[in-house]
Amino acid sequence: MVVASAVAFLPGSASARPAAIPDAPASAPSGSDAGSDAGSDAGSQAASMSYVVNVRPGKGTSARVQRAVAKAGGDVVIAYDRIGVIVVHSADPDFAKTIRAVRGVDSAGATRTAPLSAQSDNALGAERTLTAAEAKAAAGKATAGQDELEPLQWDLPAMKADKAHGISLGSRDVTVAVLDSGVDDTHPDIAPNFDRRASASCLGGVPVQKDDAWRPVAKESDHGMHVAGSIAAAKNGTGITGVAPGVKVASLKVAEPATGMYYTEAVVCGFVWAADHGVDVTNNSYYTDPWLFHCKTDADQKALVDAVGRAARYAERKGVVNVAAAGNAKTDLAQEEILDKTSPNDTTPVPRTVRTEDCLDLPSQLPGVVTVSATGAKGIKASYSNYGKGVIDITAPGGDRTEYQAPRPPAVDGRILSTLPGGRFGYKGGTSMASPHAAGVVALLKSTHPYASVERIKSLLYRQADAMPCTAPYDYNGDGTVDAVCEGGPDRNGFYGAGMADALDAVRK
Repeated sequence: MVVASAVAFLPGSASARPAAIPDAPASAPSGSDAGSDAGSDAGSQAASMSYVVNVRPGKGTSARVQRAVAKAGGDVVIAYDRIGVIVVHSADPDFAKTIRAVRGVDSAGATRTAPLSAQSDNALGAERTLTAAEAKAAAGKATAGQDELEPLQWDLPAMKADKAHGISLGSRDVTVAVLDSGVDDTHPDIAPNFDRRASASCLGGVPVQKDDAWRPVAKESDHGMHVAGSIAAAKNGTGITGVAPGVKVASLKVAEPATGMYYTEAVVCGFVWAADHGVDVTNNSYYTDPWLFHCKTDADQKALVDAVGRAARYAERKGVVNVAAAGNAKTDLAQEEILDKTSPNDTTPVPRTVRTEDCLDLPSQLPGVVTVSATGAKGIKASYSNYGKGVIDITAPGGDRTEYQAPRPPAVDGRILSTLPGGRFGYKGGTSMASPHAAGVVALLKSTHPYASVERIKSLLYRQADAMPCTAPYDYNGDGTVDAVCEGGPDRNGFYGAGMADALDAVRK
């Protein structure tokens, strides 16, 4: 199993992808696709690159810098004046260096290392779809008040969500935005709770709602769809049940369908759109490509840290709680140095050693973001989950290989069951699946405390979490070898942060 950060790698692929944790054989990459949604002129400018230029917020400096951009051979795609981020396309390889010298520019850098049109298709199918026989067996075991497939959802009782639903399903006034691949709002478990007004495609950094642009297209990853179901699949007697089945869910498409890449300009657009459209919570089950860690000591990467950081802070100032996956590389993120063998992942990776004080996983390691690790069905850290004292804020069910952490019957799979496009259901595992569980609890907290500040909601999330002491020794496969070392006490440690997110306390306290 080759994994890295918040989305797993498919063996043999250089790019970060929202794949699942292997249990059954994973789907193979699909064939090439003729186009990309990266930008409006991507097809006509084969050598064009995308950049972010960061300036002082406001129209004055932005307007002056935009004139300088034109003189430097750049085309402004969109300017987010309220946070001082300008998205630019340019075919000049020296564009970033030139524009950094302009008065009023704080930082500028390329958002990718491959030209806009030079991208291959590595979209993934579901890790494993639910079979008709499994669905029928589960429906026969559902008790009064349960959705048909809920007996297979070991993750709900693991965080007391099943008990919470007896008190509250969450408020219709709360919306969770899924920054990810597209969400199929026609799915019977998603349609009742879908927020069209807050949904858009942000590909290329430009928000688009026309023609239901937030929906997945052919061969696109089903990652975002799986995430959405874990948060807010309706409690309607059929299918699965989300952690917060009474709240709304919105789709903000930030992953390019042809490549699965989550580029800076799209992520910035997602946070800003969420902030400006009444979203209460964002879920971020990805890392921002093409760098596993963005180092502020590098001029290009610093610009990406600045841009995503500004957008995330803007959302938080507007009342949004940002929740993110910690990553799937089973790495101690608190160590001083980490060997990164996967970056950049859109061209040829070059191994490098990064210093964690200078380099961040975006957006999970930004200040203010709730960083989530994953547990399996046995209630211990998932084999793949990143960890680190002072980095992990909280934990939630993300699933693991069934051979490592098998659930209690009637559940049959150690991963997470959720929605897939076309009315289907399937299993995935990863911190990508843990993060939406925590986001669902945040949505329940916001439902219970509608006027609470972001800091208040986060404080309640951590204070109400069920404390989990370090698992020691940690030997997830039972081979007698310690696989990771947890540091800290039961209330704050490197594996579980403040502990397991508690849905029941979220609706009653």
